[in-house]
Amino acid sequence: MIELDAVSHRLGERAVLRDVSLQLDEDRIGVIGANGSGKSTLARTFNALVVPDEGEVRVNGLDVRKRARDVRRQVGFMFTDAGSQILMPTVAEDIQLSLRDLPMSKAQKDARSREVLDRFGLQDHADHPAQLLSGGQKQLLAFASVLVRDPQILVCDEPSTLLDLANVLHLQHTLADLPMQVILLTHHLELLDDFDRVVVLDEGQVVADGKPAHAVTFYRDLMASRT
Repeated sequence: MIELDAVSHRLGERAVLRDVSLQLDEDRIGVIGANGSGKSTLARTFNALVVPDEGEVRVNGLDVRKRARDVRRQVGFMFTDAGSQILMPTVAEDIQLSLRDLPMSKAQKDARSREVLDRFGLQDHADHPAQLLSGGQKQLLAFASVLVRDPQILVCDEPSTLLDLANVLHLQHTLADLPMQVILLTHHLELLDDFDRVVVLDEGQVVADGKPAHAVTFYRDLMASRT
């Protein structure tokens, strides 16, 4: 569970988040809003990539200011461009990198790596150059590299932006099958149809919060009012 109490944050002179208070405990939560609404900054407070200027963020009771390292072990983070998360030359090496600081034996790490490669259909690509994978395969590798650490919460910051329709659908199915809490930031609103809850941000504030049908309709009407 993620809790935010009166969270505010500025980038220079601009207020990016304004007095945001939320309790996020549902299994599937979407966060939507126009570009510049504060979505990405909000998401980055969930694992201490951003520490807010004011207010508190707690993850499973841990204050992100005081327990950033422990929080990051519990919260996996997927960025928009999966390729930017790939740091090692081969697929297998990239998975191994994610395990480097975990208290596991080499045999345990090897077994965990094989398991996650099988899970995401990458077992035949283990020794392939990671940057030569297709866009969809890079997305799967990014998921595998995050999920091999077995996080309790997965935050995805617009992971469908660079994908074609087939891979967007694959992403949808992948998210549906994951056992942990998922928080998804997206402009592909149809991905949220079966979610438990959707939060709408506008100019750094929560302006709607509820079931997908209600929140998405509110957001569409808000955007239509500005055209």
